[in-house]
Amino acid sequence: MARSLRHLWRLAWIAFVLARHDALFPLERMGVVPGLTLVARLLRKPGQGRPGQRLALALQRLGPSFIKAGQTLSTRADLMGEEVAADLAGLRDRLPPFSGEIARATIAADLGRPVELLFAAFDEVPIAAASIAQVHFATTPEGDQVAVKVLRPGIEAAFARDLSLFAWLADLAERTLPASRRLKPREVVATFAETVRLEMDLRFEAAAASELAENFAGDPGFRVPAVDWIRTGRRVLTTERVIGIPISDRAALVAAGHDLEQVLANAAGAFFQQVFRDGFFHGDMHPGNCFVAADGAVVAVDFGIMGRLDLATREFLADMLMGFLDGDYRKVADVHFRAGYVPATQSRDIFMQACRSIGEPIFGRPLAQISLAGLLGQLFAITEQFNMEAQPQLLLLQKTMLVAEGVGRGLNPDVNMWTLARPLIEEWMIEHRGPEARIRRGLEQAVDAALRLPVLMDALATLAEQSRSGIRLHPDTLRGRGADRMAMLSLALALAALAAALFALAR
Repeated sequence: MARSLRHLWRLAWIAFVLARHDALFPLERMGVVPGLTLVARLLRKPGQGRPGQRLALALQRLGPSFIKAGQTLSTRADLMGEEVAADLAGLRDRLPPFSGEIARATIAADLGRPVELLFAAFDEVPIAAASIAQVHFATTPEGDQVAVKVLRPGIEAAFARDLSLFAWLADLAERTLPASRRLKPREVVATFAETVRLEMDLRFEAAAASELAENFAGDPGFRVPAVDWIRTGRRVLTTERVIGIPISDRAALVAAGHDLEQVLANAAGAFFQQVFRDGFFHGDMHPGNCFVAADGAVVAVDFGIMGRLDLATREFLADMLMGFLDGDYRKVADVHFRAGYVPATQSRDIFMQACRSIGEPIFGRPLAQISLAGLLGQLFAITEQFNMEAQPQLLLLQKTMLVAEGVGRGLNPDVNMWTLARPLIEEWMIEHRGPEARIRRGLEQAVDAALRLPVLMDALATLAEQSRSGIRLHPDTLRGRGADRMAMLSLALALAALAAALFALAR
């Protein structure tokens, strides 16, 4: 009871802030605690701009947890509507900085050494201050120019309080509004909580940067700043300082002599390599997190939000996108049903018709205006009609694609970044979806099955022995079993060697 009263009081304050910004519609749509919403409506002040813009302003007023929540909701066009989701995608978590003295104390406590020993120079004034952390420039005793990210003091407690409220609201929605269960509000909150947990341990961000850098080692078009692990801990992350021009500063890029189409090609190529080749992508590629180095390479920063896609999801995504690009709506419908995203009880023909209604208007536009992010957003918007469950692994991707398209249009509004990347998708599909790929995968499964066969046979024999409770086997029988296992192992090794030889030939 005390927990519910505390959350209701907090919810009253949220409703008041939303009302003052004329942005009560999320609470009204949720339908939870309708009496509170009704009272808050009396305090509403007519706002300026679109609903999503008003909501973004209200979330900024409510603080760090709500800014992050708004960024998460920007991936849920199925919940918020495409226009509101697009407005929330522009939400930036710029906040007033905390003092350099507090930053120094945090660094010293986390790394166990005074700042004066860790850095030859440390700028007291941060270059950026966000909801979870802020960044200072510094110089190491070895003379390296670095960027030092420091968590805000007390940020964990602030998020814990609001995450408890979000979980309570999600639970309340699922219990009182059965229709909301399809949208998995509890899972949305759990995913958000996990994202925040990872963001508040900067060692995870360092590991993500290291993995992404490894994936692009030797790639001339995309780079990741190196991590200084000696000066990195749970609340402090130190990386190589990025020297470059913000990718959104088109005039500066032109003045520096950069080929904007090549920069766009580098950005598009890097994005699709992350998504399809690696299944590990930067989930927050807004213009403030991308720079262009002197050699034209795109350099990314801020790796707190990363996305992962397993092979099955990447194959679904590639098939679905190519189906839309080719105008093959039967294929688009088939891959949705095959993946289980649309229940088998639904009509394949009607779903195909719905896909056509989405694809034709988009691909009927001039090439530069085609938006694959908009396509995914509209697909998510029809989920209720076909009883489709939300796919969390694709929601972050859709948001990231939306931001990437904005970056691409800023560089060259007459070039569609997806046409630059289409050859990469087709090449990846030939490698992973063609006949040779299917043979290779079948042989890999045969090798795995052959190597597991002796273990399986031994497990079955052990189970048979256990079922004969109290019966002891004759030593000759046990010796026979040992011989059988050796024969089975020899057979398995022979099968594995044969499969390996076929696999080598298939390559």
